[in-house]
Amino acid sequence: MTISSHLETFAGLPIVAWDADSSPADPAAVAWRLEAGSDAPASELEVAFEQVLERAGPGGPVALVLGEWSEAFEMAPPLDLFIRHASRLGRLRSLFIGEMTFEECEISWINQGDYGPLLAAFPELERLWIRGSQGLVLEPQRHERLKELVLQSGGLPPAIVRAVGECDFPQLERLELWLGVENYEGGATLEDLAPILAGRVFPALTYLGLRNAENADEIAGSLAAAPVVGRLRELDLSLGMLGDAGGEALLTGQPLDHLAALTLRHHFMSPEIAERLTQELTGVRVDVSEVQKEEEWGRYTAVAE
Repeated sequence: MTISSHLETFAGLPIVAWDADSSPADPAAVAWRLEAGSDAPASELEVAFEQVLERAGPGGPVALVLGEWSEAFEMAPPLDLFIRHASRLGRLRSLFIGEMTFEECEISWINQGDYGPLLAAFPELERLWIRGSQGLVLEPQRHERLKELVLQSGGLPPAIVRAVGECDFPQLERLELWLGVENYEGGATLEDLAPILAGRVFPALTYLGLRNAENADEIAGSLAAAPVVGRLRELDLSLGMLGDAGGEALLTGQPLDHLAALTLRHHFMSPEIAERLTQELTGVRVDVSEVQKEEEWGRYTAVAE
């Protein structure tokens, strides 16, 4: 799988481009998309940002999506643009940085930056999505309002995974980590994930996504007894290299029938194990779609480069 198309919605809102011909009836009921192509001058993003502020009205947009910025494969996103204008973005609750297709920039080429100052500048932010992890910095910190954190990557550095587990996000309900492969700077271990799996952090967590992982079997084996599972409503191990060993671990481990959904899409399990999961977890919405065939050189995650 490659990321070949842009999102049409974000934070439950339709996405509207900054230069759309018509304005929405309610500017607070959309997510505004900013972008400037790789050959555009840096000033174009400033122009787009000012246009969004003008169209969104007092307090700015409630949701922002940043697509391309000039040469994202070489330079970090302009997080300072948002930080400098934080006082004009009082309504901002949802932010997605790096919503690009593979044609615009491969996910593992997307440069990122330091999100500590951004989180500090927006204490009311509830949702933060980040695509790409090259140069990503996230130091352990506390944020009172953050409810959703999504880190999409072809290889999420173990240091970032550990930093997430050291953060204090008392309201966090949804955590989604695309762990990726070691060849693209991933390779997080169970030890790196330990605070999350043990349920020592994020007391409000109801959705846990440990996606796109090459060690999905190992993760599933740990989840079979992980304390965090008992308080989840949704568990997502999709896009990775999950096989029969991981499927068996989920079947023979702690009960999962309290879950509303178990998502295992893009997997390498046999039809027998996949069928057992759907039949034995009655009342759980189990997704075992997109079965993959192991190649001569082995399994593969859905997203890498």
